[in-house]
Amino acid sequence: MSEQSTELQVQNPATEEVIATVPAATPADVAAAVVRATRAQTAWAALAPGERARLLRRFAATVDEHVEELARLEVREAGHTLGNARWEAGNVRDLLDYAAGGVERLTGRQIPVPGGVNVTFLEPLGVVGVIAPWNFPMPIAAWGTAPALAAGNAVILKPAETTPLTALRLAELALHAGLPEGLFQVLPGHGPVAGNALVEHPGVAKIVFTGSTAVGKQVWAKGAAHLKRVTLELGGKSPNIVFADADLETAAAAAPMSFLDNAGQDCCARTRILVQRSVHDRFLELLAPAIESVRVGDPADENVQMGPLISRTQLDRVRSYVTDDLDGIRGKAPEGPGHWYPPTVLTGVDPRARVAVEEVFGPVAVVLPFDDEADAVRLANATDYGLSGSIWTRDAGRALRVSQSVRAGNLSVNSHSSVRYWTPFGGFKQSGVGRELGPDALAAFTETKNVFISTEA
Repeated sequence: MSEQSTELQVQNPATEEVIATVPAATPADVAAAVVRATRAQTAWAALAPGERARLLRRFAATVDEHVEELARLEVREAGHTLGNARWEAGNVRDLLDYAAGGVERLTGRQIPVPGGVNVTFLEPLGVVGVIAPWNFPMPIAAWGTAPALAAGNAVILKPAETTPLTALRLAELALHAGLPEGLFQVLPGHGPVAGNALVEHPGVAKIVFTGSTAVGKQVWAKGAAHLKRVTLELGGKSPNIVFADADLETAAAAAPMSFLDNAGQDCCARTRILVQRSVHDRFLELLAPAIESVRVGDPADENVQMGPLISRTQLDRVRSYVTDDLDGIRGKAPEGPGHWYPPTVLTGVDPRARVAVEEVFGPVAVVLPFDDEADAVRLANATDYGLSGSIWTRDAGRALRVSQSVRAGNLSVNSHSSVRYWTPFGGFKQSGVGRELGPDALAAFTETKNVFISTEA
């Protein structure tokens, strides 16, 4: 299918069956959507904060009523396991609820000045464009949409070409919940066409983009031409640092799903497992059965832990990183139709090798030994990325020192947790610009206006 085609074919990645065809938006469609969004945003911003909050909570409740439907749609279009998809639909609901709670708390300040009163107001930007990826279509779409709406903006969401169905359904649920027409619109389309038109449209005040670092740089450059605000959540090559004093059994048991969740199609995936040399061999002994026991198969099966890759293109990309001469641990994956790749851990890899430094975006990790704390930090930071990471140690002082030394935006100690909707998320270096989620999310979709009122006139 060419980039200029007028339709998008949605394929089930587990079966390669085409499950839907949707129209692909054109630049004219984007322009018309901006007109509708501008009109809707003016009325939305004029509503009392309590009324906006009430409507967002109703939207959350409507999503809650359709969690199972949304989850099964996500399984079919994205190949996510059913358990993950249910969590993702629930995350949309929870984020809408959380954002609704911030509507009436989005306040300015009174700043002491001589001769009068000085106050600040946080005013909505206007129309916000959200460009969501295919790896987590629902939650990441909500990361930008929910706080933007709560802050008084309108949102135009462009989902990824391969995963538009859940986004379209969320737009229907928003209308069903009572959100005004034109306030939250979904425009499926090709990135170079619809996405580019959204980025370059002068009526769009901000772009929230999640995707590859290469495309993120293009989005930032094009937004800069219009002095458009941009938030970028980009790639990662995150370390999983295991010190000799760690609970090795727990660390090894937790390691597989730290990079196999969503078939490794996760910018937070801990794909560089750094293990202190004195326990390197023992860790691999513990890791091997954990990798080999991961169940890969039909994502609709409740017992499956890992589903397929999103597309044939992505499967070919992953295969290109793993050559026959590389040693390691390999799990099992189905054969036949579907974009399947087995869980893979590579050992004896040069730390400068392509598979050790580039984002594979598949179920592939490398194990690299290190000597001491300084060596671990050096290896952890030897990448252009800085999104997430994990540190395994029983030494609290070491945990804090290493956390402060690793150049990444989201770190976990003795766990692999990275993303919570009530805490900030974002990356260092080429992993992104700005922060999403957390208590400051709404403010990122506002302008600060300063007003001085003289008391001496």
